[in-house]
Amino acid sequence: MLHRRRGAAPDSATVRLLAEGMDGFWTDVIAPLDQDGDGKVDLREMTEGFKRVLTDPALYPEQIEPVFNCFFDLVDLNEDGKIDQAEFRQMFDSVAGVPGEDCAAVFAALDRDGPGALDRAEFHRAVTEFFYGCDPDAPANHLFGRVAG
Repeated sequence: MLHRRRGAAPDSATVRLLAEGMDGFWTDVIAPLDQDGDGKVDLREMTEGFKRVLTDPALYPEQIEPVFNCFFDLVDLNEDGKIDQAEFRQMFDSVAGVPGEDCAAVFAALDRDGPGALDRAEFHRAVTEFFYGCDPDAPANHLFGRVAG
């Protein structure tokens, strides 16, 4: 499925890289949430695990950054190391069905250096601000769609 969206062959390096990223997400983030050792991660385990990870910024590099590196690579359809506005809009449409004008406003606010694209560092700044920030007016609060006020 990934290969069709990205125009890559199922056995391509791109598909292998993305699959390895998702395998790593399972191994490093999801599987350790299985507190009772039954080989499954139930809703309680998932909720408690993510609550811990998403309230402790020290866990970002180990738990969240690899996931969003993979997400960044999925969104960066032309593989230029940046997410342009068209790719960002496609992400918004896929994740939350956000209207184009909201997408454009959020993208402009996140693109702090202004070249019309988010590099990996800007993307991680936005994700960090989204999960750990305290500013109710921060642009990243709308990273995955406008929050109704």
